Amino acid sequence: MSLTPGTLGQSPQILWIGCADSRCPETTILGLKPGEIFCHRNIANILVNTDVNSLSVIQYAVQYLKVKHIIICGHTMCGGIAAALDNKRLGLIDTWLMPLRALRQENLPLLSSLDEFERGLKMVELNVRQGVKQLLANPVVIDGMHERGLQVHGLIYDVRTGELRELDIEEEEEVVKSRVVAFKTV
Repeated sequence: MSLTPGTLGQSPQILWIGCADSRCPETTILGLKPGEIFCHRNIANILVNTDVNSLSVIQYAVQYLKVKHIIICGHTMCGGIAAALDNKRLGLIDTWLMPLRALRQENLPLLSSLDEFERGLKMVELNVRQGVKQLLANPVVIDGMHERGLQVHGLIYDVRTGELRELDIEEEEEVVKSRVVAFKTV
């Protein structure tokens, strides 16, 4: 079986990386139809550069489907975020949540200054920003951005109101240049 776009008959313009939460269906959130979004979902939309599953999805979407946009979307009231902010032992899921707990540690003074709701919302935002950072350092994504204008977006979905908010992820030119020097492969 060939994994070329023509064989599968799909040509989505968007790669959606989101949470596995059943309240966050990507096509409904964006008002699109089945087939218009290629997606990867996991608990708390965590992206790490060692997850072969998400890396394979990203490579296929960018290199073969030639998506024009990658969206990483977190959401309010996320159980994975709540678990990472708690100190209960959860078993295997603790391993998956390690990147979130590291993010919590890095931002402990800020998070400790917030009430429970704001702390959860800030962790969602920090996690999306971390995912954007991972995407922007991915050589396949770097190529897609430079060769054909691929765009990366960080969003937060409010499950109570249905509001979708885009994060400002603009970077200074020097940051972009240094990342390309460090991560672009040929």
